[in-house]
Amino acid sequence: MTRNGKKHPRSGHTFRLAAVLALSMLALLLLSACSDNEQSVFHSGSSADGQDMVSRVPWDYRIIEGSVGDLIGSDMTVLPDNELMPNDGNYATGDKIWVLQYMDAEMTTDSSQRSSVHLSSWSTIKTFKSQAEAKKDMANLKIPVTTEIDLVGVYKTQYKDKTRNFAVLELPSGNRIKQPIDDARYKALEKKKKVSVKLEEIHDFADYDSAYAKFRGWAS
Repeated sequence: MTRNGKKHPRSGHTFRLAAVLALSMLALLLLSACSDNEQSVFHSGSSADGQDMVSRVPWDYRIIEGSVGDLIGSDMTVLPDNELMPNDGNYATGDKIWVLQYMDAEMTTDSSQRSSVHLSSWSTIKTFKSQAEAKKDMANLKIPVTTEIDLVGVYKTQYKDKTRNFAVLELPSGNRIKQPIDDARYKALEKKKKVSVKLEEIHDFADYDSAYAKFRGWAS
């Protein structure tokens, strides 16, 4: 302000400069947020009514053959699904590539520990110039293990003249699954509390230390 109450001619310029700088900083923050790595697949919480537990976990990975479609700035479309991906490999239109895709699952567990699973569609997360490179990367995301897990119990069901046997297992994630078994395995497991099984650890590509274990068979 001048002594007669009028604004100094530089004050408006200073205000506009400060506003431009503030907007520039906001734009940089937004760009930084957009360029962050993929968020973890894992998520857990309660359903809308608060009665069930809902979890989101990585379910599977696969490798498929694809090709490069249109180039859009520093991105590219990946055929056959026309997914937009960063062109980190400096590919040209028509180049053959190998694509790593993932599928996640939304699992709802009720108070009786019964689970229902809803699978997502496949989504592309990475591209490779060779199938060997893609397989090497996926080998770190899907890992077979043999271990002991809790056996909740075994039971029989009967319909007319047919009897079926089942074993209920508790996975390391806390989810319970039901597996059909024959009479011999029913007798072998009837009094056991632990059982040796084959599992496949599906690791979260954005947080490798997090994994979901899937049942892949009996170890003995």
